[in-house]
Amino acid sequence: MQLSPSAHVDTFARDHLPPFELWPEMVVDLPELHYPDRLNCATELLDPVIEAHGPDRPCLLSPTATWTYGELRDRVGRIANALVDDLGLVPGNRVLLRGPNNPDLVACWFAVLRAGGVVVTTMPLLRAGELRTIGEMAEISLALCDTRFVDDLTKAGLDGMRTVTYGSGDGELDNLAAAADATFEPVETAADDVALLAFTSGTTGQPKATMHFHRDVLAIADTFSAHVLRPTPDDVFTGTPPLAFTFGLGGLVIFPLRVGASALLIEKATPDELFDLVAKHHVSVMFTAPTAYRAILPRVSELDLSALRRCVSAGEALPKATWEAFHEATGVRIIDGIGATEMLHIFISAADDDIRPGSTGKPVPGFRATVLDDDGTPVADGEVGRLAVKGPVGCRYLADDRQQVYVQNGWNITGDSYVRDSEGYFWFQARSDDMIISSGYNIAGPEVEGALITHPDVLECAVVGVPDAERSMLVTAYVVLRDGVERGDATTRALQDFVKAEIAPYKYPRRVVFVDELPRTNTGKLQRFRLREDPTT
Repeated sequence: MQLSPSAHVDTFARDHLPPFELWPEMVVDLPELHYPDRLNCATELLDPVIEAHGPDRPCLLSPTATWTYGELRDRVGRIANALVDDLGLVPGNRVLLRGPNNPDLVACWFAVLRAGGVVVTTMPLLRAGELRTIGEMAEISLALCDTRFVDDLTKAGLDGMRTVTYGSGDGELDNLAAAADATFEPVETAADDVALLAFTSGTTGQPKATMHFHRDVLAIADTFSAHVLRPTPDDVFTGTPPLAFTFGLGGLVIFPLRVGASALLIEKATPDELFDLVAKHHVSVMFTAPTAYRAILPRVSELDLSALRRCVSAGEALPKATWEAFHEATGVRIIDGIGATEMLHIFISAADDDIRPGSTGKPVPGFRATVLDDDGTPVADGEVGRLAVKGPVGCRYLADDRQQVYVQNGWNITGDSYVRDSEGYFWFQARSDDMIISSGYNIAGPEVEGALITHPDVLECAVVGVPDAERSMLVTAYVVLRDGVERGDATTRALQDFVKAEIAPYKYPRRVVFVDELPRTNTGKLQRFRLREDPTT
């Protein structure tokens, strides 16, 4: 395998790609996936729409504002000029983005890519320790941060990283961009230059950085979006996943802009607030987790959802009962799907009459999937095994030995247990590891344990996911307290608040069980399966 000559002056990303022999097999069956050698995805997502429809087409919406495609390109050009001329960005530099879903964050994302940089988007919920780990792994020297979320980035104490604020109208980046020219000639990156570093937590809590090329960004739009979602230029997209999640990046930026549609970006919303905005802005395509679809059912009759034609669910298994109840209430068939940060977006799904409620679907055009046993041999239809996938995108970890765990014999091994039926539909059974998937978030139990064990009242702890009707899985902590500490609601709240302050708040244990001891083997190894089997242990 040979890569095109890179446009990156800072060669960190290409230097840290895994060896070619550890890559998955790349499948490029569809003619539309044959991209030119020189490609900047940020250019391809903006300029063709403006050339075809003019600059005045609505592009990015917020609850209070609308940016046209032309306004976004002008803003992107100004930021890109500021990045290069004032902040010294050279192609290949990694730039950390920190902020909620809004047009300013998207403009920063586009500007970094057009300037040839590598985007590292992070969630506003992340705390200092988590940001420090990301910054050190990616060797970040520049961060663009919403003015409201600077504190934890400052506390991260990353040596050599400059933080530049945006979003208040008077942030440093705002002022630099205001003085810059709106015209910027995009860097002619290679199609296989790294565009994104997307971080995902492993079961040990140690994050992994997945590396995605410029061509990969377009490939997810030209597979799942084009063949399953099938959006139109008149669609209005919205959803709740952060843009730091590749599920959100695809659904709220890449897919709508690829076809000239618009996206309503929401910084934070409860299910009620989300669906109120869906009704108000006549949203037609929505991305969110099953939790939101379940939560809104009692209010569906009150809302005008007549424009809503596409609902996508991913991040956790979609229960058949939720699909049926939502379909009965709205007439909309939720599109279920499974994706992975390693694969960038959804690779198994189904829409319309192809949906089998309770099934994830079939391989998206452009992808192949099978179910393997522990030896890597395909199992018979109807038997449980490990899900394995190939396609135009695949796992490339940044300098990480776990590459050989995720990629085996050319297949991406997702860590999910599945059954394929005789019609070729795939049915989710369980996660193959200790990852907790709750309300669409991936939460590594050991990471929560690592935060909880630092509390002075905690002697031992174990964190597992237990089944929950509302959240799919409930983050549950089993805690052995130090002598003299009283069990009860006050201690539970104190431990929960402590965890929220140490790591992203959504990871906190929503249920705390106080126990005298944790189940262990004779050699002292923790038996997590006993906790999952018996929540009252």
